[in-house]
Formats: sequence, structure tokens, C-alpha cells
Amino acid sequence: MELVGILSSNIALGILGSVLFLLFLGFFAAPYIVWMIAIVAICFGFGFPMWLTTSVAGVLVIFLVTPLRRALISSQVMKIMISFIPKISETERTALEAGVVWIEADLFSGSPDFKKILAEPYPNLTAEEKKFIDGPVEEVCRMADSWKIWKNREIEEQIWQYLKDNKFLGMIIPKEYGGLAFSALAHSEVVMKLSSRSVPLCITVMVPNSLGPAELLAHYGTEKQKNHYLPRLAVGKEIPCFGLTEPLAGSDAGSITSEGVIYKSGDQVMMRLNWNKRYITLAAASTVVGLAFRMKDPENILGRGVDLGITCALIPSSTKGVILGRRHDPLGVPFYNCPTQGENVELSVEDCVVGGIAGVGKGWKMLMECLAAGRGISLPAQATGGAKLVTRATSAYSVIRQQFGVSIGKFEGIEEPLARIASQTYALEAMRKFTCGALDKGIKPPVITAMAKHYSTEIGRKIINDGMDVLGGAAISMGPRNLLAETYMATPIGITVEGANILTRTLIIFGQGALRAHPYAFKEVNAVEKKDLAAFDEAFWGHVGHVVKNLCRTVLLSISRGYLASSPVDGETAIYYRRLSWASASFAILSDIAMGALGGTLKIREKITGRFADILAWMYIATSTLRRFEAEGRKSDDLPYVHFVLKNSLVEIQKGFDGIYDNMKIPGLRWFFKGWLGAWSRINSMGSQASDGAGTRLVTTILGDTEMRNRLTEGIYLPKDRNQQLGRLDYALDLVMKAEGIEQKIRAAVKAKTLPKKKISDNLTEAVEKGIITAADVGLLKESLAARLDAIQVDDFDAKEYVSRI
Repeated sequence: MELVGILSSNIALGILGSVLFLLFLGFFAAPYIVWMIAIVAICFGFGFPMWLTTSVAGVLVIFLVTPLRRALISSQVMKIMISFIPKISETERTALEAGVVWIEADLFSGSPDFKKILAEPYPNLTAEEKKFIDGPVEEVCRMADSWKIWKNREIEEQIWQYLKDNKFLGMIIPKEYGGLAFSALAHSEVVMKLSSRSVPLCITVMVPNSLGPAELLAHYGTEKQKNHYLPRLAVGKEIPCFGLTEPLAGSDAGSITSEGVIYKSGDQVMMRLNWNKRYITLAAASTVVGLAFRMKDPENILGRGVDLGITCALIPSSTKGVILGRRHDPLGVPFYNCPTQGENVELSVEDCVVGGIAGVGKGWKMLMECLAAGRGISLPAQATGGAKLVTRATSAYSVIRQQFGVSIGKFEGIEEPLARIASQTYALEAMRKFTCGALDKGIKPPVITAMAKHYSTEIGRKIINDGMDVLGGAAISMGPRNLLAETYMATPIGITVEGANILTRTLIIFGQGALRAHPYAFKEVNAVEKKDLAAFDEAFWGHVGHVVKNLCRTVLLSISRGYLASSPVDGETAIYYRRLSWASASFAILSDIAMGALGGTLKIREKITGRFADILAWMYIATSTLRRFEAEGRKSDDLPYVHFVLKNSLVEIQKGFDGIYDNMKIPGLRWFFKGWLGAWSRINSMGSQASDGAGTRLVTTILGDTEMRNRLTEGIYLPKDRNQQLGRLDYALDLVMKAEGIEQKIRAAVKAKTLPKKKISDNLTEAVEKGIITAADVGLLKESLAARLDAIQVDDFDAKEYVSRI
């Protein structure tokens, strides 16, 4: 019996050792020949009969010899895949092939190369760009009175003219056509600064520099079109808009019903357009309407069939049949957002279709490739500018405003939202700049820009909600002293445009990412569609190796809690690289399981795809934050922010995994995912919330005129005028901080019963007489108390002013 026990123990150890050995082979992505030798050696070591060991080796050799593998196995697998893989529509394929992949491929891979990621560009402004931001951008912010724009419901003509004269509307236009040719970062910085001053002003500048005529012309226009329009757009002689959204075509732009019909007039190819668009920014103010529509050629004049597909054209607003002038009212935010219609508008195809006759039917490709500007630059910049404004205002207000004789920022209940506001602002800035670095590198990663748009605007929504809570009554009382109300009301607009966030999360991020960012999936689909056996063989077995590798990595990283992964840096942040490697491996293997088990039905399992999107996005946010920390010199003051953001990111990633385990309905295996993997995931979670103490340490860095507060809000408009509310808050904050020591002396004297228990202002004379403070201290303290009182006042109006909004 003892001998049997020893043998059983040895066998168990042998099995365990073999499993661990194979897991490590997968972990380090050992080549197939090594796996083959290892498996044969294990069979031999366990004393398998020679015929069995030889049979195993023979089967393994088939996989090693490419012609045999293709003929015997890959050909049969491809036949199955032909019936299994859903057909990709032309519009889906265009979207998938638009742009390129960037670091999302690393995050999707299961083994991200963080050393390479940390070497990715982290951009800076040129001297010319900085001069523009410190000059014209600063000046137009000074000219713009956000309250005046709000109550008058229009931007003043002199501001419009200033924007035109200084080429604000031509930031993306090349210099040879009279534009500024700014980098993505500079474009982003301008939008960010304007958004901190006036949302209508920001949107007015943002839209002509986003998806629209200028960008379409710069990339796809004929030389004649470029030479005519671009110089005029650069200086505001032409005001553009772009008509995409319709009553029946929102995020599903492929459902466009606006139509152009080709006909001939003499020797000229003409088109007759009819459209009905809505939510078109700047339409009523525009002189040229960019239009997306479906082109038809019923007489086959171009020789390409009847339905030529989505096409983009530029329509002069003065053309007969163009209907403009009416406006929507987007939550009261006074920027031009309008419907537009066209009734039998007749124009030359060569003159008006972007790219001329050669551009007919290529509009969907143009739109997909150009969406990166709005998604990756403008809306993240607007959200970040709003977040920085909230951070600046709430940090000052939390020191100035007192309750029970104590600054409200010292209450833990206020610390909680302040910590969220400040940390998420740090993360937004990191993601904004890192994404701009990719765009300035010359690439347009659609999955990354979709994540940047969705999660920037959603995080911005949380930040403004927290800011409203901290400022309370000061945030809900409209008037020139209210810094947050406009951003609060405008936030849903950014969430809705450039693709509604719900569909961006559930359809685009993982829907595109699962194929584009995956190292093999799109290659397999293409090979199957082309019935290319050689390409399929290479992609499929590469995919199998990818799955094996990530399965092994997931098991070992989960058991070791990420410590088996490497980190490109030492110190306090090293653990986060390891945890992200663990998250990436788990994400990769679950993605493959979902695609393999659910197949084409994964498209409509939007709750599942949304959770995958959350995991991928929070990995990107965490990576952007780590990149910022390294790029800015690993400042010790930033560590509380990095810890807070990374811990929060890991919690969000964990929530995504838990939701997938609970809801992955794979026939016959749900019990395993929900009961076993789900339980293990919760027991062995990737991270936990930042502690209360971590939040306190973070908040103390912004409660005062500190370097961290100034760095955190760098790039927004900071008025020096004390009659401007932000200037008033900063002025009061400075005085309050200077007078803090004086107040503490008086409070200490009251506690020691040297002074009577009175309000500070009533104790000043006696405090001077007893030598507790000086006469100079009294002057500073009185000035501080007056500034404090002034800073927390809210606006009020008489009945006539209230009704007339004057």
C-alpha cells in the first residue's frame, strides 16, 4: 500500500510538473517544434507504449509539415468556416479597413509590449503653435463673455470676424492654401482652451476643423476644388457645415436616404439632389454645405451600374433648392445646430462631388477615414477643457467656502468627489495627448479614436456631475458667476454627436476591434472570403497558437496575480504594467472564446460587446496615464494621481470581466463560466478601489495655489480680471491661503480661552491688543474675508431682468 501511495504521488507530481512545463512553454510562446518534442518526451517519460508514443509523434508531424497540414486539415476547417463566418457587408468592410491599428493591437494581443508603447510619441507644441494659443486664442477668450453669448443666444459679429481674420476656421488646412496646418495636438489645445471659456465659441471653431469640407477636400478633393475652396475656408470667406445625420439615419449612416440622381445636360454630367438632414452644426450660417448622400445612375451614364453608393459633395448654399435658416435648440446652448433640406438641387458632378467623377461612390470610405478628427481630437479636447475648468473651480471653491467654520474641502464627503474630479482630469489629459501623438504620427486608429471620444465624454459627464454637487447652489443659479452650468447642459451634446456613445460602445469599439486589432481574425475572414487556402492555413494556425499562448498566460498570470509578467520600469508603477499584462491575456482569450462560440450572433450580444469595450478602453486609459507619468519625468507629485487612476481602471476592468463571466451563455459551459471562472475572478480580483487615505493625499495637492493644481489645469483660459468668476475665485483663494495662518492663531487663542468665543471678524481688535496678531494681519484678514464673501455670491435678477434675460 505504501508503494502504491508513493507511485500515485510520483504520478501526480509528474502530471503537475508536465502541466506547468507546458504552461510555461505557452507563456513564453515557444515554437511548435519545441512543443512537439516536449509532448513526445512527456509520453515517453510516463511510459506510454511505443506504438502510442510513435502515433502521437506522427500526428504532430502532420501539423509540422505545411503541405500535409493544408491538405489534410486546413482544407476541411476552411470548408466549415465558409458556412460559419457571417458575410461582411461592403459598408462594414469599408469601416474595418479605414485607418490603421495602433497600440490597441498590443492590448488585444494578450502580451503587450509596454517598452514599445512607452516609446510612442508624446507630443509637444511647436513655437508657432504655442504663440497662437498664447496670442489669438487667449485674446478671443478675453473677448468672449460666455454669459452674454448665452443670454443673447449668439456670438457677436466682432468675435466671428476675429476668428476669420486669425484663421481659426482653417487650423487643419495646409499652408499652401492659406491655412495654419496645425498638428493634432495644437488643434486639440485650441479646442480645449476655448471650451473652458465658452461652449458655443468652442463648437463654432471645432466643427469646421473636424469632419467636413476642409478635411475632405484636403485628402480627396481635385486640385480645382482645393484651389477654389481651401483658401476661402481658411479665412472664413466660406463657412462650412457637413450634412450626414437624417431622421432615419443617425449612427447607422449606411441607411442614408438622401439621394443624388445622375443625368446628362449636353456633354456635362449633372446630378439632381434631394435631402433632408438634421442636427447639422453651422448649417444656417453656412455658405457651403458638405453633403453625404446615396448616388444613383439609372441610365448607367458612368458605366458603373445603377446604385453607386454613398457620395460626398460640396453644395454652395446659394444654389436654387437649398433650404436653410431654421435652427434646433440643443438644450439651450446657443450654437448653430440646424436642419437643412434640398429640393431638386442641380449641380455638376465634376465640380461638386469631392474628388470629381472619380470620387462618386467613395464617400463612405472618405467618412470612415476622416472621422478620426472629431472622435480623436475635438470631443476629447472639449471634455478635457470642461474637466479642467471643473477642477480649477471646485478646488478653489472648496477652500473658500466654509461650513461650521471649516473649509468644505476638509470634509471627507467633499474629498470624495474632489478626488474623482482631479484624478479623472489627470487621466483625460493623458488620453488626450497620447491619442494626439498617434494622429500626429500620421496614423488614424479608428478603434482608439472611438474609445477616446466615448470615454472622454462619459468621464467628462461624471466630472461635471461631481462639480455640480460640490458647488451646490452656486452651480444651479444661472448668471455670469456660474462657471459650470453651461458645461453641464452641453455635456449630453458631445455624448450624442460623432456617433452616439451607446452604439459606439456596443457596436464600434469591440465590433471593429475584434477583427481589426486581433492579430489573426481579419486575416482569417479575408482568406475564407477569397477561398485562399494558403492564407487561411497561415492565419488559422497562427490563431490557434495565439489562443494556446494566451490560455497559458492567463492561467499563470492569474495564479501569480500578474507577477510573472515583466515591467519596463521599476518602482511603484511596475505592478500596474504586470496587472495590465494579466488583463490583456484574459481579455484576449475571452475574446477568442466569444468569437468562436457565439460567432455571428456576437454582433447582437451588445451587453457582452459593451463589456469587452469597457475592458479595452480602461486598459487604454490606464496605459495613457502610465505613458504620461513617464513622459513628464516621473514626478513624485503625480504618483497619487497615477495610483488613483490605475486602481480605478483595474476596478472597471474587473467589473467588465465579472459581467462577461456572469452572462457568457455558451451552450453547455455557462455553469463553468458563471460558477467557476466567475467565482475565481471575484476571489482573485485584479484590483481594489483606492483607499480613503489615497483620496485625501490626492486632494491636498489641489487645495491651494499649488503647483499641482496649476499643472492639472494647464491650457485653459485663466482670466486675471477679478470681475470674471474664475479670476475672482483664484484671487480669493490666494488671499484665503495667505490669511489661513492668521485665522489659526485666533482660533487657537479662542480654544485656549485667551480670546472670547466670537466670530473671527469680531475678535480682531482684542487679538491685536493681546499681541496675538498684528495690525497688518488685520488688514489682510479683512481683505480675505471680503474676497471670500464676494467669491461665493450667486447672481440674482429683478423681475424685468429675469423675464427678458437682459
